[in-house]
Amino acid sequence: MRFGPELLLVGAVVAVGVLHTLVPDHWAPIALLARGAHWTPLRTARAASIAGLGHTLSTLAIALVVWFAGVALAVRFGHLVSSLSSAALVGFGLWTAVASLREMLAGPGPAGPALPRDRPNRRVALLLILGSSPMLEGIPAFFAAARFGVALLAIMAVCFGLSTISTYVALCVGSGAALQSLSLGRLERYGEVLSGAVITVVGVVFFIWPFG
Repeated sequence: MRFGPELLLVGAVVAVGVLHTLVPDHWAPIALLARGAHWTPLRTARAASIAGLGHTLSTLAIALVVWFAGVALAVRFGHLVSSLSSAALVGFGLWTAVASLREMLAGPGPAGPALPRDRPNRRVALLLILGSSPMLEGIPAFFAAARFGVALLAIMAVCFGLSTISTYVALCVGSGAALQSLSLGRLERYGEVLSGAVITVVGVVFFIWPFG
């Protein structure tokens, strides 16, 4: 591979992978869920990696739509998926907040005070929501690289995936650890309710003002 436009295209998808993942609707829900369930950094990193991989695969899928069906259809489809993902994030936040509040009102039960629990169904739902949203900004670079051959496309896909996943992991683990050390005082018992409320707000904001 020559060090010319090909290298520029690789750099472009790496930059997009990092910069797009910095948007809070990607990492904030995982960090909030990690705090509520008291995940270890390893578990948070694993969840972030899965979300980043899903994000990468959904973007590459849209790139295939570009290849076979054209740019206009792919962009329209991509924006639809992003809007549905934001709406699903709102639903997930409300689900978390309401379910946690109901558990609190039901009382601690005969075994004593309830401890924060990791709920696999919520974790899976959140990762599916976050992973299904494509990164439209990176698609033009893949489209431009098509004339340079399959080898460059493969290199770009790998670099894009690595930059996206590594940024996901760094942000989720770092912000999750910061939230773990944050004491809410009397509000601590409402931690999961507040987490669900914040995730709902994030979903609403990015549904109204999509950033990609």
